[in-house]
Amino acid sequence: MKRYRHYKKERAIVLSCFGSVVEQQKYLDLKNVVEEKFPQSDVFLSFSSRMVLKHVKKQGLEYKNLPQVLADVDLDGYKHIVVSSINIFPTDEHAFLQNIVKGFNNFSLSHIRCSDAILTKTKETTLFLKKLDETISRLDVANLYIIHGTPRLEMQGIDSISYAHNFLEEINDSNYACSLEGAYPFYAMKDTLIKKMKKDGVKKIQIVPMLLVSGNHYKKDMFEIKEELSGDFEIDIVKSTTNSDRFNLIEVEDIKKMILQNIEEEIIKSGN
Repeated sequence: MKRYRHYKKERAIVLSCFGSVVEQQKYLDLKNVVEEKFPQSDVFLSFSSRMVLKHVKKQGLEYKNLPQVLADVDLDGYKHIVVSSINIFPTDEHAFLQNIVKGFNNFSLSHIRCSDAILTKTKETTLFLKKLDETISRLDVANLYIIHGTPRLEMQGIDSISYAHNFLEEINDSNYACSLEGAYPFYAMKDTLIKKMKKDGVKKIQIVPMLLVSGNHYKKDMFEIKEELSGDFEIDIVKSTTNSDRFNLIEVEDIKKMILQNIEEEIIKSGN
């Protein structure tokens, strides 16, 4: 095919992220990690949040969404493209990514594959959650895990959220979990959580935001939850496991390892 002669570059890796108004640097740091791991590939960032894209544009920066980046790398002539799903759970954002990749594969001469979301495989998810809990847990302090959640119960991937929620509560009697806007939301579970924690003799709590990047939800929602529980408990937000001033899952080494492993798997599957 004559058109294929224009596809001379070997591989591009596109990190498909949601984006963050206040923590955009975390994604740039991840891009550097991926570039170090795969030096023979060119690495690109895409962002799905329209709010983030508009915000950075006002700052004089130019970022693009996934369709725009895929169009660019196709035009640049990459034979193989791996789209890395930088989403914690395989829910709506991940499904949207899959649909975009499927659409491009209908007309692009590039060979495009997309990776799993980060917490997709049962074994890797289990080991990660167990290690995370062991790392952040403190003596005589309960953990309140806050998962973002999804707005609809029939959503693809909701089982992965339910598993994380249930597993965290099962492995440690001092663990409790709820969501921001999904199943078992804090606004509906607050009184039940307080009653259960008091019955269990809880005096101190640390909030653990299960957010890939701490952004507006961290600044707003986590501190609101802290304030609402402060009348009944001594409460704080979990400290970062790195040198960051906030807790971000994207900085956890095991999260980065899973992202890199997912990319590598798709490279192997592409036969290149």
